[in-house]
Amino acid sequence: MGGIFYGGIKMIHQYKLYGYNVVLDVCSGSVHVVDDVAYDIIALFESKEKDGIIAEMLEKYKDESEVTYEEIAECYDAVCELRDAGKLFAPDTFEPMAGKLKEKTAGVVKALCLHIAHTCNLNCSYCFASQGKYHGERAMMSFEVGKRALDFLIENSGTRHNLEVDFFGGEPLMNFQVVKDLVAYARSIEKEKGKNFRFTLTTNGVLVDDDVIEWANRECSNVVLSLDGRKEIHDRYRVDYAGNGSWEKIVPKFQRFVEARGGKDYYMRGTFTHANPDFLNDIKQMLDLGFSELSMEPVVCAKNDPSALTDEDMETVMKQYEELAALMLQRDKEGKPFTFYHYMIDLTGGPCIYKRISGCGSGTEYMAVTPWGDIYPCHQFVGEERFKLGDIWNGVTNKEVQGEFAACNVYAHPECRDCWARLYCSGGCAANAYHATGSVTGVYEDGCKLFRKRMECAIMVAIARTLGE
Repeated sequence: MGGIFYGGIKMIHQYKLYGYNVVLDVCSGSVHVVDDVAYDIIALFESKEKDGIIAEMLEKYKDESEVTYEEIAECYDAVCELRDAGKLFAPDTFEPMAGKLKEKTAGVVKALCLHIAHTCNLNCSYCFASQGKYHGERAMMSFEVGKRALDFLIENSGTRHNLEVDFFGGEPLMNFQVVKDLVAYARSIEKEKGKNFRFTLTTNGVLVDDDVIEWANRECSNVVLSLDGRKEIHDRYRVDYAGNGSWEKIVPKFQRFVEARGGKDYYMRGTFTHANPDFLNDIKQMLDLGFSELSMEPVVCAKNDPSALTDEDMETVMKQYEELAALMLQRDKEGKPFTFYHYMIDLTGGPCIYKRISGCGSGTEYMAVTPWGDIYPCHQFVGEERFKLGDIWNGVTNKEVQGEFAACNVYAHPECRDCWARLYCSGGCAANAYHATGSVTGVYEDGCKLFRKRMECAIMVAIARTLGE
């Protein structure tokens, strides 16, 4: 792996994976697959003159008769052409744009996470939300509060047509009637208001039944189903209050759920911890169960938590990501492809540069609403009183905190300036940064390491699929 810096800012990233020599031009987003000679020339391009590079290449490849002076010189000229075309060593000209998107969309909310239930019927020890209570009292959102939250979203959505609403908890199905009533209300007004609501339901599966399946498959654009993979891993953490595992109860329900969705979006979402850094085995279990839209997230918790990933675990996880990429390509060849959430990348497009810089929009475009109507920047800040933004009746009144989040962009993190992945992660998750460092503009280093590895693997998979290999 390597990179070239200009003025302290990394311009390219090079790495080798599964036979591909990959060169990523950081600022243009161009991805190049090159031979060994080109790979080595690019690595030296900014630090040596042409004659010096050619001499070094001739020495390095002296035992390879097909590598001639002419070939090396031609390759060098090709690199120059890519540079002149803005596809290699492109400068970072984006800093002046930082914050511009949030300025343009100031006061416009596009998505709410409704905390329908601050309670849960499972007692997962690694739960960031403290078993759905968010370190507070158990509570259920009333229809009146939820209705006002939807009205707040409409009132603050400007000209946006598509609005996103996530039903979250805790376990939202513990308050299912209110969920259904809120969707019915939204449907009754969306045409009049010129809006289109897209709903997502996140559930642990315990209360899933035919009624839930039929309703969700009719009304929800996406469902997120919590499954940690292997029975022994899932049942280690995802237990009820009597200490009983939930795997056998929920898996048949999830299978019926997914089959009935008929191709509509869903995700099996798992969490891996110190107990299963070999999470690829959990992915394989999900595949064996018939699920093909998968996500496995690393646990985020205090270093002294028994669930926390150790340095040794991190090394295992890195290798697992590479093996996962290989498995995806193998399954492609077998005609049994699957999706892994973190490997979804479009080499030909993707988010605009403003979005790449500004990130997820928590606290500005996206907010979380508690059962009693308080507003927080996102679900991971709920219960942190300093981050309370306001409420659904009076709107955002804590402009100072909202300003903190509006200023959250990739250039607000000094550590991000020389990171090759900065325009893919957009500065990372503010919540993870805060819980790791005490600042929303801090850096969660373990998360960064894993993200960079995922991006290398995702790019490699996309290359192989593009080339039909």
